[in-house]
Amino acid sequence: MMKRLILIFVLATAFFTANAQQDAQFSQYIFNGLYINPAYAGYKSDWFVNSFFRSQWTGLQGAPTTVSIAADGAVANDAVGLGLLLQRDQIGAQSNIAAYSNYSYRIQIGDDEDSRLAFGLGLGIIQAGIDGSKLNPVQTGDNYIPTGTHSFTSPDARIGFLYTNNDWFIGASVDNLLPQYMHTANSAGALGVPVPMPHEYFTMGGIFDVNSDGDMKLKPSILIKDTKTAPTSMDINTFLLMSDKLWLGATYRTAVPLYNKPNLQSGLPTSSAMVATVEFFASESLRIGYAFDYSLNKLGTLGYGSHEISLAFTIKNQDSPRSRFNNQLKKCYF
Repeated sequence: MMKRLILIFVLATAFFTANAQQDAQFSQYIFNGLYINPAYAGYKSDWFVNSFFRSQWTGLQGAPTTVSIAADGAVANDAVGLGLLLQRDQIGAQSNIAAYSNYSYRIQIGDDEDSRLAFGLGLGIIQAGIDGSKLNPVQTGDNYIPTGTHSFTSPDARIGFLYTNNDWFIGASVDNLLPQYMHTANSAGALGVPVPMPHEYFTMGGIFDVNSDGDMKLKPSILIKDTKTAPTSMDINTFLLMSDKLWLGATYRTAVPLYNKPNLQSGLPTSSAMVATVEFFASESLRIGYAFDYSLNKLGTLGYGSHEISLAFTIKNQDSPRSRFNNQLKKCYF
């Protein structure tokens, strides 16, 4: 009975957030910042391909699933970063497909060539849709409840900046800048098609040697994700790198009341989760990752948590003087 109630909640959320679709959730974004910031393009200098598959709230019908792949690298003597991002997100009756081309211009700060300030721009297209056959309305014949499949397609843009050096990084970005202006209430909105809304991201962190040999490193970081149509989310991350081969990490994710949001219902319960992550460098060119999320509320007792698998390849950039294959791995490991 309780699982049915959760299913109803998930499907209702898919409909009632039709004008405020939320960005997909990832737990391993710290290993490829292109998912949250176009200015990340080219950071690693080499060509880097990263894929994610995420199954959230496993065991519940209609639970979110997300598939994404990103590729980026540096050109023009590492002054320009280029990246491609593809993503598909499904939750209940609603879906979202997005594709972005990303460009970053990278400026060396001071004499340290690993100290870079990057400005990024992403341009692309999104398609948001809803499948009315997956909805189970209490009352039939309601004209505001869609029947059949409907979709809304729009150009989109994302912008951001990112500063990095060997020891720490800081960045901010915003995405979904255009769909809300391309959408009209007389078209897709009347049919319940979700419209992606702008999301702001702020992240910062660093990396420190744990022992004198330098074969163990600690990397703390935070991510704040905000939109006017949902509670602000904050991730507190801590990762331990051992012998440049194995990452072990933990994340505490929770909602934070940074400011008053008139569009949100007052008194909403605060949702929190714990995340355990492991990343293994199978070779210099191949990395495999896994993350497990467990909700610290009633939802955590009803499903089997959230599972996220990542696979990443690094391809040597012959034209880059800062290629990781020619130099020691970057200390920041962002």
